[in-house]
Amino acid sequence: MDLNFTAEEQLFREEVRGFLRAKLPVAISRKVLGGKRLEKGDFVRWQQLLNERGWGAVAWPEAFGGTGWNAVQQHIFDEECADAGAPLQLPFGLKMVAPVIMAFGNPAQQQRFLPRIIDGSDWWCQGYSEPGAGSDLASLTMRAVREGDHYVVNGQKTWNTLGQYADWIFCLVRTSTEGRPQTGISFLLIDMKTPGITVRPIIMLDGEHEINEVWFEDVRVPVENLIGEENKGWTYAKFLLGHERTGIAGVGRSKRELKKLKDIARKETANGRPLIEDQRFRDRIAQVELELMALEITNLRVISAEGEKKRAPGPEASILKIKGSEIQQMLTELQMQALGHYALPYLENALDAGWQGDAGMPDYADYAASLAGHYFNFRKTTIYGGSNEIQKNIISQMILGL
Repeated sequence: MDLNFTAEEQLFREEVRGFLRAKLPVAISRKVLGGKRLEKGDFVRWQQLLNERGWGAVAWPEAFGGTGWNAVQQHIFDEECADAGAPLQLPFGLKMVAPVIMAFGNPAQQQRFLPRIIDGSDWWCQGYSEPGAGSDLASLTMRAVREGDHYVVNGQKTWNTLGQYADWIFCLVRTSTEGRPQTGISFLLIDMKTPGITVRPIIMLDGEHEINEVWFEDVRVPVENLIGEENKGWTYAKFLLGHERTGIAGVGRSKRELKKLKDIARKETANGRPLIEDQRFRDRIAQVELELMALEITNLRVISAEGEKKRAPGPEASILKIKGSEIQQMLTELQMQALGHYALPYLENALDAGWQGDAGMPDYADYAASLAGHYFNFRKTTIYGGSNEIQKNIISQMILGL
């Protein structure tokens, strides 16, 4: 594998940079780079701008309205967007449910849902985990009983990300209790405006409302919203999780945070000596940078193979998930250590776009004040998408054959 970008790829990078300079709203970029709170409108506006350029779905095939870009182009695009401070394109529609609809949905479902994902009209969320079914997802209990041309759904989902904004939720539901637990699961698309759905916030350690529990009480879902075959949802769920785990790697965002870490370490400390001059701390920065470089190459290999073989990522996606989430945690830890006592306080109003810092704080206080919250938030990365312990089991069984 040639690790050098070709002249054509460098030209493509310049094209992406030019678009970002011209179209990425400065107010949104400042929020992202400063660790500020993003609103629903920020995400939707950015998706609309990308769609206007024809870049709304960089990983989709052209047949469904995507760019048809190869793995290297997708990688360059993600890297440049992260570096410029573009909001993360929400994965729930674009990278999770859309590939399932493309692979297993019928033409009517594809025509109905895919265009509204790519143009930002519909905001999707995920309904997988339950209070007693997280890493052991096959033990889920939320029931869907067919009554004529509808399913009647009852139960609860939890750890639902940004469901307070969602128009639709894709859910795993139990439609049979016979045989192995995996054989009785189906994949349903549910309109969040349907009567009987209640969204309750879960406030996280960083004080933010990012996740929810979602209750379903006699929710009637048209049978036409079933993806594929009844009781075959476990197959579709595994397909989706491969795409999710690849995205969790977050190479572009980690490269941006590595730059921020180096910027902090170059600032003068109280004794006038930048932390970057401390050999032990410099070695830790070098270690995480080397691991990030290795992750980047592995990520390119995985998505290249996916494109060539036209299949979902396999167990190799578990490697990306493990190492990507660990690197993200290491970066927040090192940023916290580099800032010392300035990183300790959590100030809720510091996440507001107009916050300018308090008197007596250093010139990098703008992101120092939000860093404690980000540190706590990133404790979750080794758990969601399937805990890293589960990913190691997958690798040992499906790659090493143990």
